[in-house]
Order: sequence, then C-alpha cells, then structure tokens
Amino acid sequence: MANDRTILVLLGIIAAIAVLTTLHLAAVIFAPVACALFIIAIVWPMQRTLQSYLPQLLALALVVAVVLIVFVLFASVAAWGFGRIARSLISDAPRFQMLYDHAVIWLEDHGVVVAGIWSEHFNMRWAMGMLQGLTARLNTLISFWLVVLVYVLLGLLEIAPVSRRIRTVMGTETARILIDGCSLTAAKLRRYMLIRTIMSIVTGTMVWVFALSFGLQFAAEWGIIAFTLNYIPFIGPFIATLLPTLYALAQFESLQSALIVFACLNVVQFTFGSYIEPRVAGSALAISSFVVLFSVFLWTVIWGLFGAFIGVPITIAVLTFCEQSPATRWLADLQRAKDDGKERR
Repeated sequence: MANDRTILVLLGIIAAIAVLTTLHLAAVIFAPVACALFIIAIVWPMQRTLQSYLPQLLALALVVAVVLIVFVLFASVAAWGFGRIARSLISDAPRFQMLYDHAVIWLEDHGVVVAGIWSEHFNMRWAMGMLQGLTARLNTLISFWLVVLVYVLLGLLEIAPVSRRIRTVMGTETARILIDGCSLTAAKLRRYMLIRTIMSIVTGTMVWVFALSFGLQFAAEWGIIAFTLNYIPFIGPFIATLLPTLYALAQFESLQSALIVFACLNVVQFTFGSYIEPRVAGSALAISSFVVLFSVFLWTVIWGLFGAFIGVPITIAVLTFCEQSPATRWLADLQRAKDDGKERR
C-alpha cells in the first residue's frame, strides 16, 4: 500500500511537471485562453443580465465594448505614467549615469568589488535599451489581446450550450463538480478583482499624496505606477517601492531622503497589501502567503509578466475545484492562510 501511494505521488509530480512544461512551451496558445477565461468569469453576470432584456448578440456587443473601454483606459493610464518616467530617465541619462558612477566608486572604496562587475553590464545605456525593448513588445501585446478578444466573444456565446452538454453527457457528480466549481471560481475571481482594484486605487492615491508632500518629482506618475503594479502580488508592490526610491536618491542626492521614501512607501504597501486587504477579502480568498508567492513566481517563469498577474487567479480556481471533491478537499484546507475558529480553540 505504501509503495502504491509513493508511485501515485511520483506519477502526480511527473504529470504536473509535464503539464507546466507544456504550458510554458505553448504559451502563445494557452496564455490567451487563460486570459479569456478570466475575463469571461468577470463579465458573465453582465452578459447574463443584459441578454435577459436584449438580444444575445447586442448584449454581447455591449459587454465586449465595455471590456475594450476598460482595457484601453487602463493601458492608456499605465502608458502615461511609465512613459513620463521613461522620458525623464532618457532626458536626464547623463546625470543618472554620473550618479551611478559615483555610487560604484563609493562601493569599491568600501570593499564592494562586485559593483565593478555590475558597472560593466548595468549602466544607463543598458537601462535605455531595456526600456526600448519594452516599447518594441507593444505589437506583441496588441496581437495577444486581439486573440483574447476573439476567445472572449466565442466563450460568452458558448457558456449556456456547454453547461447543458455537461449535464447531459457527464455523470451527475462530475457535472456538479464542474458546474459548481466554475460558478464558485467565477464568484471568487470577481471578488478578488474588486478587492484588488479598490486596494490598488487606495494604494496609488496614498503613494501620490506621500510623493507630493515629500516633494518627489512625478508624484502623479508614481501613484499611477503603484496603482498599476499593485495588481501583481509581491513583485508589483516591490517594484513600485523600489523605482521611486532610486529616483529619490537621484533627485535629492541624499541617502537619508531615499531611505525615508523607501520606508514610507513600504509602510503604505504593507498596510494595505498585507493587513487591510486580507481582512477585506475574508476567508473565501484566504490563501497562505507562501502559496501566493509561489504562484506568482511559478507562473512568472511559465508565462512572464502576464503569468505574474494571472498566477493567483489560477491558484484560486484550482483550489476552488479541489474544494468540490472529498478526495482533494484536503489540498484546499492545507493552504488556507489561517485556521478557522474551531481549530484555534
């Protein structure tokens, strides 16, 4: 019995590695599908409500129009914030390079010889090349979203027929697990995005207020960047804290000022991201921090920046489906952020 269980565990690990490898190698196929399913889960209540009063195709057109408007607004705001900072870096590149060279010399004088190695590879020319590379990927991003939009259109049309076929073709218990799992997953994802959006707005506003009061240049842009990156757990807030800190170091040419900016921004990020948000989310989204961090890094490796965003929603979906079956419910119980009241007593 023990040997059989060990073999099953090993086979499960091998199967998981094979699936993740396939998802990585075929990212151009599976990533748009995952994004489309995520959007469908968010907008399906709107589609269902509209088509109860309007023809299905007209309701679908309105929903897709809303999706496009939200995406264009979000992309425009993010492009404005990052673009302004990028243009500032390009215009002040000589000054930033001089400050960086002085920092390298200071570190080498204090025995940090690795700074000399970094200076051969990390400089303002390298940073400008990285920014230009990000701009060059815009066409790829547009193609990605066009494919996602097609999947969303087809998916919204197929939800009702697929639900009927599941009940007809599959057994009662299997159909229940699939349908209930999809419904609960969609509800959790909508709640996740609502809470994440509210917390992102509040975090971005607080960052803007702090940067403005501290005299940091581009206060509104730093607020927009914090709002945008807050949708990516752990990695996003870290970048949104590090970038203004480095800019403050260059602007004020004072390590003390940079440390104050770093400390205050971390307080903002910790207060809303690690204290308020988990309590607002409640037990339905109480995923342990370890699982969240692991999901973010795992899906970042698999699908890049999009994987960092979609990693937590995928984890929510997997664990929700695990809750529907007694055989896998222990996986969902194992990852919870904290025990329930009975276990604490």
